[in-house]
Amino acid sequence: MSANDIGVIGGTGMGRLADMQVTGRRVVPTPFGEPSAPVIRGHFGGREAYFLARHGSGHTIPPHLVNYRANLWALKHLGARRVIAISSVGGISDDLPPGAMAVPDQIIDYTWGRHSTFFDGVEDPVVHVEFTEPYTGSLRVLILQAATGAGLQVRDGGVYAATQGPRLETPAEIERLSRDGCHMVGMTGMPEAVLARELELEYASFAVVINWAAGRGDGDIHGEIERHVADCMDKVRVLLAVLLGG
Repeated sequence: MSANDIGVIGGTGMGRLADMQVTGRRVVPTPFGEPSAPVIRGHFGGREAYFLARHGSGHTIPPHLVNYRANLWALKHLGARRVIAISSVGGISDDLPPGAMAVPDQIIDYTWGRHSTFFDGVEDPVVHVEFTEPYTGSLRVLILQAATGAGLQVRDGGVYAATQGPRLETPAEIERLSRDGCHMVGMTGMPEAVLARELELEYASFAVVINWAAGRGDGDIHGEIERHVADCMDKVRVLLAVLLGG
């Protein structure tokens, strides 16, 4: 797998990937405003790729204010053709406790008010992208194979619930998501996935569970996040080393 055309978008905890060796940093102006942060060129496993902090360099941008259009446009402008989204999520289903990992294959969008298309100008034609498979199957397979090579136990598939944030959900809301068929919950999965599709970028998510969703666990959610985020990011680092080095 060539890593020269890979973009990695990271969320909570991405700054803990200390083993990333930075080889360049670039501010990319876009027609849609500024990306969340400068695009970093760096590498794991000896091969370079592009890295972008979804919430900004200091984790200061809440999920509903992330400039998803600028982020994806900037990566494509620099030459990325495939985008791997590192997503921190809460576990809803019993097999996704804190520390677990998944490569989702479906998504339900509960967000609102976000810029969810590149084609919203008064003179732009309406574009209805096909979204039966919101994640690129071949890229999902590569992530799963890398996880196996890294010795990681990863769930193949699952439904990602994309909520508005920035607040966490109530237990009643999580029960609703569970009834809807969702297995994990995060705040950044949409419109990122559909915007990637509009740009004809291959796109897949590697979700790491950093807490039980509300009402699913016995402990303090923020305490769970603090306890598990470092370990989860270590697993991300191991995965990327295999994925980009293979």
